[in-house]
Amino acid sequence: MIREQRAERSQNRVKKPSPAEPVTDLRRIKIVDNGEPLVDFTKVCPDVVLDTPRFTYRRETYLRQGVAERLCQAVPYIPAGYRLAILEGWRAPHIQKRMYLTVWNRFKERHPNWSDVQLKRVVNRFTAPLHDRVPPPHSTGAAMDVFLLDEQLKPVDMRSPYEWYDSTGFMLDAPRLTDEARRHRHILHDALTKAGITNYPAEFWHYSYGDQGWAYRGGHPNAIYGPITPDGWSPEPADVTDEPLVFRTGT
Repeated sequence: MIREQRAERSQNRVKKPSPAEPVTDLRRIKIVDNGEPLVDFTKVCPDVVLDTPRFTYRRETYLRQGVAERLCQAVPYIPAGYRLAILEGWRAPHIQKRMYLTVWNRFKERHPNWSDVQLKRVVNRFTAPLHDRVPPPHSTGAAMDVFLLDEQLKPVDMRSPYEWYDSTGFMLDAPRLTDEARRHRHILHDALTKAGITNYPAEFWHYSYGDQGWAYRGGHPNAIYGPITPDGWSPEPADVTDEPLVFRTGT
């Protein structure tokens, strides 16, 4: 009897989500796609600013309909003097693959003595690999990269004292953030979470609703969005390559 009670308690014990949201955890979450279409978030939510692209590939402006609607709901929670900006929503798998290679090369250059196992563990934390059971969040239309701008549509400080490429400063509550950077991160966080959109804690700019990460963070029984491609969509031929991504000049 005692053993049975212990076993039941063990089964009912909720595992605390890891901030890294490892593939080994996410792959246990079933995807039950609700069939929502992708929509152009610039049309559904015109008050959101389309941020300046960081790379040279053709960027798309799609999100799942439910995500775009929640993005609109977050706008009124942004205080006066700021604008909500989205860098990217849906991302094609071939771009995601190149993104992964770009981040892999960046960490390999900085840590030449790391093994492939070490590299994979770290890289997977900052960009999603292509995986049959765990589709990259951006490729489901559930995820977005978002930032704050001022009234002149210039970026506000969300990183100090870290450089943009310093992964130590990526976490939402990274240590040693300036008061200004921390305040800006939490303005963004408060607005989006009030609309039901949740943050991937390893990256202060990455938010999602409906994907496996969202289900993992919130203890939901399943994800509601799986991989999807826009109707009638075709890639830019120049973007379909195995080369790393190229940064735009000045970014």
